[in-house]
Amino acid sequence: MNNINVHKFHIPVLGVGFSVDTPVKVARYGISSVISLGDDTLMEKLRKHYLTKLDKQYIPITDEENDSRAKRITAYLNMVHHIVKEQFETLKNSAFEIGSEINKYFEMLPDLSMLKSKYNEMIASKELSVKQQIQKWLRDNISHGSIDVNIMTKIDKTSYDSDNAVLPVEFNLAHAALRGFALSNLESSIIFSAGMNPRLFSYLETFRDFYPQSDGSFKKKITIKVSDYRSADIQGRYLAKKGLWVSEYRIESGLNCGGHAFASDGHLLGTILEEFKLRNDELLSATKELCLKALEKKKINFDSSHLKFNITVQGGVGKSSEQEFLLRYYNVESVGWGSPFLLVPEVMNVDEKTLNKLSLAGEKDIYLSNVSPLGVPFNNLRLNEKDAEKTERVKLGKPGSLCSKKFLQSNKEYSEKPLCTASITFLNKKIKDLKEKYSETDEFQKEF
Repeated sequence: MNNINVHKFHIPVLGVGFSVDTPVKVARYGISSVISLGDDTLMEKLRKHYLTKLDKQYIPITDEENDSRAKRITAYLNMVHHIVKEQFETLKNSAFEIGSEINKYFEMLPDLSMLKSKYNEMIASKELSVKQQIQKWLRDNISHGSIDVNIMTKIDKTSYDSDNAVLPVEFNLAHAALRGFALSNLESSIIFSAGMNPRLFSYLETFRDFYPQSDGSFKKKITIKVSDYRSADIQGRYLAKKGLWVSEYRIESGLNCGGHAFASDGHLLGTILEEFKLRNDELLSATKELCLKALEKKKINFDSSHLKFNITVQGGVGKSSEQEFLLRYYNVESVGWGSPFLLVPEVMNVDEKTLNKLSLAGEKDIYLSNVSPLGVPFNNLRLNEKDAEKTERVKLGKPGSLCSKKFLQSNKEYSEKPLCTASITFLNKKIKDLKEKYSETDEFQKEF
């Protein structure tokens, strides 16, 4: 993996669709971002969209095809990788002139970056030969942003065949998504969020790209999104015992991040980061020792001097001064800016109504809700389009979603085959139960 992080910020995963094609929009400028691997049907539609736009052949991957979810993900990621590489080569070969792609690349870099300093030196130079020499150096030393992917470990539903028979565990949703990334051409990171999934983590062992190469580099890196030091320690050690190295611990604020909020009771972000700062060497030493023993047993020889990890942070950052403080005081490698990018249509997929509501939203318009079928608190925008749709369906006496994609089916309260708690089927059964339990209308409405 040759990509280096030329910026001191990254764009985290945002929902299933907001950032699904963000690398196509920003990676050529050296900006790293994250694609959700949740919805393979959406990725298939986008693959058709981009290939048609580029006048290239599109061969659909249908539901009937064996291992269609993993194949769709691999095909989509390979396409994004190809597009970004072509964009980046075009950028590298563009002229150093006002408004050009390569000028945009350098103008967006942080002022303290060595690349930015060299660029400014080139601009200031009056001597043509010196200018050309620096320009060559600049072209040779830039890289595109990392095209990273995200898997929510909780979304690992069992899959069934056309006869309703249970498929082997490797066809579970998260397992298939992992396989889709592992078999792709990407050399980047897979980010695991929402906690530990031992079965999924064990599946990593079957793919060679997650192990170090002889020079100590990785084709594919492992990143764990964590809420505190204890979580990092447990998951890091668990993977290290399998010879799997965590290259990045991505700390997310559980209180004021967008989307799902994995809060740590009684601990604010500052105290969590302080513990990482104080115990960084301890974590490195413990996991490195375990990992080296496991790799020795697997007979994988490599240069272990490169076995290090980065600490990054995201969630609730809204000012450049906050980023600068996090970088300087806690020595983090990068700071994630998520929700603010929802206001940037050039980067995210946001419909105009939602964009306007977000732009006008105040503090009271954002609230911690229970809308997620995963049962995890979710930071939400009041009066968003989905809530309006939900309210309308309740008024019509048809609460719930059709749940056509079935990604979040996990509740076995009413059947052996799991249901999504937001689905029409589940809610009809739950409402029936509540009506039998609460004879008084007020009591029923309170529970409903």
